[in-house]
Amino acid sequence: MAAAVSFRQSGDADAAWIADLRAEVMRPDLERLDIFDPLWVRERFLRGFVPHNTRLIVVDGEAVGSVAVRSEPGEHWIEHFYIATAHQGRGIGGGVLRRVLGERADSRPFRLNVLRGSAARTLYERHGFRFEHADEIDVFMVAP
Repeated sequence: MAAAVSFRQSGDADAAWIADLRAEVMRPDLERLDIFDPLWVRERFLRGFVPHNTRLIVVDGEAVGSVAVRSEPGEHWIEHFYIATAHQGRGIGGGVLRRVLGERADSRPFRLNVLRGSAARTLYERHGFRFEHADEIDVFMVAP
């Protein structure tokens, strides 16, 4: 990884910043799918935000992204994995994903969903995620 990356546990005070980050990062794909609504993007995140599951991605002392892991009885879900557009393409996302996958404490698979046509799908495939199913908007992937 090109940059020194660390994590910081998120808290309630980080919710608005992550919601704004989500809108920034997802906007091009949501516009391409003709479903971008900035209010909906923020509200959907805020309704499901669980600070305990979420860490901020920090590079050189600056928060540049977020990642959450929600554990369920049969699987772990990677959610809210966003890297600010100004910091994309530097290997940060791949490093974070390797670290999260390496923290697995049991045999449950990791799952996630990505918007149809999103370039992020390539990142996930490079790290062992495979297509599971899709709907009109999302592609669901699993890493056994």
